[in-house]
Amino acid sequence: MEGLARKGIIGLMLVMVVMITVEGASSNLHKVGVRGWIPNYNYTEWLNQQHEHFYVGDWLYFVFDKHYFNVLEVNKTSYESCNDQGFIRNITRGGRDVVELTEARLYYFLSSGGYCWNGMKIAISVEQLPPTPAPAPAKSGSSLTLSSTTASLMILSAAFYVALI
Repeated sequence: MEGLARKGIIGLMLVMVVMITVEGASSNLHKVGVRGWIPNYNYTEWLNQQHEHFYVGDWLYFVFDKHYFNVLEVNKTSYESCNDQGFIRNITRGGRDVVELTEARLYYFLSSGGYCWNGMKIAISVEQLPPTPAPAPAKSGSSLTLSSTTASLMILSAAFYVALI
């Protein structure tokens, strides 16, 4: 029983670490295209319809058939001319690939093998994350309020802890 209690405490501590990480995280995962990374699709139109902003720390998620397509990061000139030679990096790993947007700049991606000419290219403008507004000062005598995410995670961790005991 003592070993089980120790495992429960360790589990609770792990859940608390995840809670802190999730609460502090500000990045988003953006799936590229409604139907994934495919030919004959207008990714510029998709960007305009999404009205999404891309910030440093966000991730792009490319879903495609790796037997036919790939994802290459290229410079602006190669993007405009659909040139897959001298790419910056090959994102392709398994057809369900992610790339982190690590700095504020324009990112250019395309698929080689002529598929770029069929629309498989996208330019993503990445911005610095806007500063978060300072929290309003607490009124004296007011109680501590938690975000719904934090409260949910605390309830989940408590349930996890009870289940382990």
